[in-house]
Amino acid sequence: MKFLLSTLAAIVILALAVYFGGHFFLGSMAKAGVNKFGPGITQTKVHLDGATISPVSGEGTLTGLTVGNPEGWSENNALSLGRVHVDVEPKSLLGDTIVVNEIIVEQPKFLYETKFVASNIGDLLKNIEKTLGSGQTPREPSGEPTKLIVRKLEIREGTVALGLGATAMSLPMPPVSLTDIGVAEGGVTPAQVAAAVMRSITTSVVAATTQAMSTVGGTSGAATLESARQIGEAIKGVFGGGKKKEPAPASKP
Repeated sequence: MKFLLSTLAAIVILALAVYFGGHFFLGSMAKAGVNKFGPGITQTKVHLDGATISPVSGEGTLTGLTVGNPEGWSENNALSLGRVHVDVEPKSLLGDTIVVNEIIVEQPKFLYETKFVASNIGDLLKNIEKTLGSGQTPREPSGEPTKLIVRKLEIREGTVALGLGATAMSLPMPPVSLTDIGVAEGGVTPAQVAAAVMRSITTSVVAATTQAMSTVGGTSGAATLESARQIGEAIKGVFGGGKKKEPAPASKP
């Protein structure tokens, strides 16, 4: 009986060690992956403070994920995602394609800066698409590129700050929802996932600005409305949503 109890105790201790060790290992692996490969994808500073992922359920949390501004903009972060819930299929970590069942980003903060027809968010998207074109994506030890499938991604209760300082406007963002990223292709690279997400974010930024243009006039006066209108037109121009200029009328002889 004493031997049996000792054996059971050893098994329990071993099981706990494997569980918590795996929990720490997967979280550390996720953190190391983001901090190592993120800057190469965005060409900016990328930092993840911490990550915890259960080796049994695959569920976990990423905390303190920030993406810096592209070169030529302020030293502020373009994105601050704070707390991110993830649900990964544990078995897929052993295969060629990592399957992420769900990513939920709650209350993220985005900074939008603009200079005429350029923007920090637009330049960030260009950096990611440049990485796509170069083929410089994270690779497995075997040399094969890392592939992902993201079945569901949601960004909720986000806010976007337009501009800096006293003139900055903080606006609520419409939610972003994407499904089945990489499913049809059998897996896509992290840069392709990032590009798909950034395109949806820019659309949400445009929607937030358009909403501001329709409501700010009655609360803050014509000057603020005109400022919001100019910001909105600049955003639309950057992402291809601006109005086309009508041809100038022919001059009379």
